Amino acid sequence: MAIDKLILIWQSFPSLLRGTLVTIELTAGFLGLGLIVGIPLAFGGVYGNKFIAVTIISPFVKVFRAIPALVLLFLFFFGSASFGIEMSAFTAAILAIGFRSAAYQSQIFRGAIQSIGVGQMMAARSIGMSKLKAIQHIILPQALRLSIPPWTNEYAGILKDSSLAYAVGVTELMRQGRYIVARTFGNALLVYLVCAVIYFVLVYTGNKLLGLLEEKYKIPGYEVKKGARKVLERI
Repeated sequence: MAIDKLILIWQSFPSLLRGTLVTIELTAGFLGLGLIVGIPLAFGGVYGNKFIAVTIISPFVKVFRAIPALVLLFLFFFGSASFGIEMSAFTAAILAIGFRSAAYQSQIFRGAIQSIGVGQMMAARSIGMSKLKAIQHIILPQALRLSIPPWTNEYAGILKDSSLAYAVGVTELMRQGRYIVARTFGNALLVYLVCAVIYFVLVYTGNKLLGLLEEKYKIPGYEVKKGARKVLERI
């Protein structure tokens, strides 16, 4: 019986691999769109026009953080058809979860920007740099470096959210698993366990790589260590 299970998994592996590749593509799309939209939102909220921040940026962030990811998927996929817009399930998933990720990433970058001393912007302006140049060459590089740890959590969450694309017909890892279960008349526990292991490997590997990236760009002595921070808090 155990051999039969192993044979089933071996035969199903190409399908699971195709689903895994789609999951990776979804995750990259979510994070990429979130990054492209989230960074301007963050800088606009901190350094931009207050009217735009209040009327556009803040409502965008609040709406996309408040609505569940699955509801957003249905709104983009089925709602686009209501307006006569032809949109594939994959595109709808990228837009729905990508904009949701942008709302969360904007807060990650906003926190990183606000953790940078205001004196750095003042110093840059005092030597003749425009606000845009100061953001580009001084604030942004530091904000990106400081955002790596919380961005690691965003990666893990977004990767797991990619399984929701199953609901609108994207053939990612979970849907491929469902096809295998239906085709083999059972074996649900085994197939979904393999899917769980694949998700675990993707999350663990991504977190490890981002951890190495964090270590590479860490500036010794710049960040306050956790132990030192606790000591300072007690003083």
